[in-house]
Amino acid sequence: MHLNDCRPMHPKTDVKSTSNTELGTEVAEEPPSQQACPALAPHLPSKPRPRGKLIVHTTPPDTPTPRRRFKQFYFPNACERQWNDWQWQISNRIHNLTQLKKYLHLTPQELAAAEYLQAKLPLSITPYYLSLLVGHGADYALRRTVVPVIDEFIKMPDEADDPLGEENQSPVPGLVHRYPDRVLFLTLDFCSTYCRYCTRSRVVGHGRLFFNRRRLENALDYIRRTPTIRDVLLSGGDPLTLGDARLDWLLTRLRQIKHVQIIRIGTKIPAVLPQRITPQLVKMLRRHHPLWMSLHFTHPDECTPEAYRACQRLADAGIPLGSQTVLLNQVNDSVEVMRDLVHHLLKMRVRPYYLYQCDPISGSAHFRTPVEKGLEIIRGLRGFTSGYGVPTYVIDAPGGGGKIPLMPDYCQGHDGADLVLKNYEGKLFRYPDMH
Repeated sequence: MHLNDCRPMHPKTDVKSTSNTELGTEVAEEPPSQQACPALAPHLPSKPRPRGKLIVHTTPPDTPTPRRRFKQFYFPNACERQWNDWQWQISNRIHNLTQLKKYLHLTPQELAAAEYLQAKLPLSITPYYLSLLVGHGADYALRRTVVPVIDEFIKMPDEADDPLGEENQSPVPGLVHRYPDRVLFLTLDFCSTYCRYCTRSRVVGHGRLFFNRRRLENALDYIRRTPTIRDVLLSGGDPLTLGDARLDWLLTRLRQIKHVQIIRIGTKIPAVLPQRITPQLVKMLRRHHPLWMSLHFTHPDECTPEAYRACQRLADAGIPLGSQTVLLNQVNDSVEVMRDLVHHLLKMRVRPYYLYQCDPISGSAHFRTPVEKGLEIIRGLRGFTSGYGVPTYVIDAPGGGGKIPLMPDYCQGHDGADLVLKNYEGKLFRYPDMH
C-alpha cells in the first residue's frame, strides 16, 4: 500500500465507537485490544540522539525524522493520517514482551519480567512513544520508564501497594478526599502507556475502574453534597483517553455543581500520545473554563516537536499548564538533565510545578533516589535558571499525609535580630527581621 492510499478516517467519539446515547446508560469498557500489525523487522537502524538535545520546529517537511523512519520501517502500511490518529495509536499499542522483542533487543532482566506482568502493572506503549526508544540501549532513560524489568517485582520492607493510603481516604469508589477543599476523581484505570513507577499500579490497567455511569454518579453525588469541595482533579488512568463526548459529559456534570470552582485534568498524553490533542478536543475543553491541566513530563527527550505542538494547542486555548515530574534514578536524577527538561517546558508554556520524590510503591527501589539528590537538583536550578523553571520539590507523605515541600537550607537561622540567609552561590546575607 502506498502511504497516501489509506481509507478515509471517520470521526469517532471514543476509542471504542459509542453513540452519545450510551453516555446515559451504564457502560463498562476499555479501549480496544491490539490489532494485527504488519510483519516487523527486529531492529531499526538509526543513530542514537544525544540525551535531551532536540531541535524544535526546524526540520524541513521532507527530512525523515526518527518517528517518520520508525513508521516507514515498522508500519509501512500505515499512512500519515493513521499514524497521526490517536485511536489508531491506541489500537496498535505494544502490550506484551513478545511484541516488544520485534522492536528492541531485550535484556535478561526485561525478559524475566514477562511471566509476572499479569499479576502487576501491565505493559502498554504507543507506537509513537516506542519510536523514541528504538535505536537506544537498555540503559536509555525513556526505556527504563516504560519497559518492565524483574526488579519491579521485588518488594522491599518499606514499600506498599498503596503507600499514600488512598484506599483509606476514599468515601466512594474512585474518589479520594484527602484535602478539605479538593478531591481526586479517578475517571478510569486505562492509560495508553504505563509508567513502570506508577503510584496507582495496584489499580490501573486491571479493568477495575471503567467509565461506568453508576460509579461516576455516586462520585458526583458525593461532590454535590460536600460544599467545601471547590477543586476537582480528574485522573486515573488517563482521562484524555476518553473520547470527546464522554469527557464533555463528565466536565458538564461537574460544571453544574455551583461550589466546584476549578477543574483540573492530570495527564501524560502530550508526552506519550500527542496526537490526542486535536483541535476538536481543545475546542470542547475551552467550554469548561476555568480548566487547568497537570502534565507529566519526565525527561527532555519527551519534548519532541509533536509534544510542543500539543502543548501549544492547549496553551492557545487558555488552559494553564503545569508539569509534575517524578525524580527517578538513572532517568532524570541530575541537574543537567532536569535543567534541560525545565527549559523545554518553559518554551512549551508549561510551568514546572512539582518535582516528586518517587513514592515507595511495591517494587520501586530501583527507581528511588536519596532525598538529598532532589535537594541537590533544586540547588542547581535556583539562581541558575528562571524562577518559573524551578519546581517545588515535594514528598507525598506515606499514609496519606499529603504533599510536604522540601527546600535546601537557605535560611540559616537568627544571629541576634538578623536573619541569616544563604543565596544560590553559598554566600551569607543578613536581613533585619521584625520582632
